[in-house]
Amino acid sequence: MTRDNTARWRLDRRINLSVLLQLVTLASLILASWVNLQRQLDLLQHDVASLLQSQKEFQQRLETLSERSLSCEYRLQAAEKHLADMARTTP
Repeated sequence: MTRDNTARWRLDRRINLSVLLQLVTLASLILASWVNLQRQLDLLQHDVASLLQSQKEFQQRLETLSERSLSCEYRLQAAEKHLADMARTTP
């Protein structure tokens, strides 16, 4: 009977060691995945911040172009009006 108990105990110890190794491996994989996700989130945050900055710069350029466009439109209307007035007064 003691041999059966000893053999069973050794078998249980091997299984427990195997399970322990699997749990440690699983924990290390989970930790590595979490660290990788954190790094990817940091990169994503950096990319989003960069995108927002680019959007602000683009918006400023667009406003500048809009102002220039309005200015050119007023100048063109003034020039057309001046030409129309000259055409009417010229015999």
